[in-house]
Amino acid sequence: MLDWEKNYYDTAARNGMAGRKPVIGITANFGEYGSQLAEAYYESVRIAGGVPVIVPASEVTADLDDVLLRIDALIFSGGGDINPLLLGDEPDAGLGGINGKRDLQELVLMRRALDKQMPVLGICRGIQVMAAATGGKLIQDLKTQLKHSQKADRHVATHSVELKEGSMLRSIFGCERLEVNSFHHQAVAEPGNGMRIAALSPDGVIEAIESTEYKSVIGVQWHPESFFCLTDNRMLPLFRWLISEAAEYKEAKRIHSRVLTLDTHCDTPMFFHEDIDFARKDDRILVDSVKMRDGGLDASIMVAYLPQGERDDASLVAATHKADELLDGIEQRIASAPGVGLANTPTDLRRLKTEGILAIMRGIENGYAIGRDLSNVERFRKRGVVYMTLCHNGDNDICDSASRTNNEHGGLSAFGREVVKEMNRVGMMVDLSHGGVRSFYDALELSAAPIVCSHASCRALCDHPRNLDDEQMRALARKGGVMQVTLYPGFLRLDGEATILDAMAHLDHAIEVMGVDAVGLGTDFDGDGGVPGLASASELINFTRQLLRRRYNEADIASIWGGNFLRVMDIVQRKGDCEEIKVMCKQ
Repeated sequence: MLDWEKNYYDTAARNGMAGRKPVIGITANFGEYGSQLAEAYYESVRIAGGVPVIVPASEVTADLDDVLLRIDALIFSGGGDINPLLLGDEPDAGLGGINGKRDLQELVLMRRALDKQMPVLGICRGIQVMAAATGGKLIQDLKTQLKHSQKADRHVATHSVELKEGSMLRSIFGCERLEVNSFHHQAVAEPGNGMRIAALSPDGVIEAIESTEYKSVIGVQWHPESFFCLTDNRMLPLFRWLISEAAEYKEAKRIHSRVLTLDTHCDTPMFFHEDIDFARKDDRILVDSVKMRDGGLDASIMVAYLPQGERDDASLVAATHKADELLDGIEQRIASAPGVGLANTPTDLRRLKTEGILAIMRGIENGYAIGRDLSNVERFRKRGVVYMTLCHNGDNDICDSASRTNNEHGGLSAFGREVVKEMNRVGMMVDLSHGGVRSFYDALELSAAPIVCSHASCRALCDHPRNLDDEQMRALARKGGVMQVTLYPGFLRLDGEATILDAMAHLDHAIEVMGVDAVGLGTDFDGDGGVPGLASASELINFTRQLLRRRYNEADIASIWGGNFLRVMDIVQRKGDCEEIKVMCKQ
């Protein structure tokens, strides 16, 4: 072995970091000799603790997802102007030289990085790419339309910026004012959707923008990398922030590759009548196969949801027909979606995970679907339904609801008691998410297997009748059941806008009351569930990042991310004594 080889491998063995540092992609400029990049960009990344790799400028966009799969964060570097025609604008007289080799690639790359929740830092041109990709507006020639620029050396600060109160940028630098350099031509006129102004210069130029949606996304107008040669390291906090976010993102991706992630409640079938294609990214829905892969979601339980209607014979028959129709829709769309399969059991989910196939389970929301015909319980279980929510908003023939209730039965009805027993017999989970308090305790006492609340939250934090109080939560945990925190905003807080932080507060409270083995996540996506930071299936890796920030270990994260719910499903399905259903579940 040559000396240089020995020195490298000795160093790698000592620091134990080989393969563990986050990889930071940096978009390249394009010039006379092809793709090129100033040394300062990759040296700043290296000094901050990351591994820099260059993303060559290209007009080809087909392989950008493959690029993103191999990196942990992205820096958009400076360079020429963006072609205004791509943004629906006509060129201004002061427009500089555009760089068509980069424009489309970087706009698409930015959108896909956002879809995947990847940490992003935009520098100079990069902040403009960030704004343009999110629907913002650009100033094409700052010198004629606004004011300052710079002709000093690149590492010399020539003007100041004010960091907005409450901004990520202010927390990163720990100050209100920062001295920076400036090489402006284009600039941001308006931040895009989900972005806000984070810094301004004294003459009104937007100097930084950042995410309003709890994403690790910041763009700056100046060139922080140009200061890497100075001993005061004044801009190093920005690069260290990016490396830290990238390391957390990398760890979240690693965990998602190892544990099974399950969302226990979504209402996407409500939109199937709009000719939804589950196999592609569809902005009309919050859960599709593209969003699931972007967010690292392995499996979802889609429900056939029925609003509570009239209870005459004709209406009950129509409700049963509607439930079958919705289940048909799930099966048809999954059959036509490559890389997606139906699952009936926890074993199915684990097998599909190892095969790299997304999984969909089926549920029913509202026992109204069975009418007064007890045989429908077994028939729906044979169709693959893993749980049934006994009611929705309003009492039905099974039980009293938590909402719009007349307390008709004082809990479970006589028929409802037979329904719970039958669900136990056939191996279908009993879901009390919408049940009234008396219905909850009746089912908890009667059921021979643990019960679940597939999408509920904590009444102690949000006093809504749909949420569980602490005593209900303790009783549920004592019986081996689980409560899945939901993302329905009105169940997270009664005033103001609910966010990912509210959802995590409910999870933290549930764990404090029930223990880490009795909780999980049931988003209620496409049923009005979703909050900033966890707004669709594509954002669910942010849930894992929040768990990491709270120092949960991988075993706890696996339990929260579906392990607890599947433990109950295993128990329920083993207790079921319908032999035909047992055979079906093994297939």
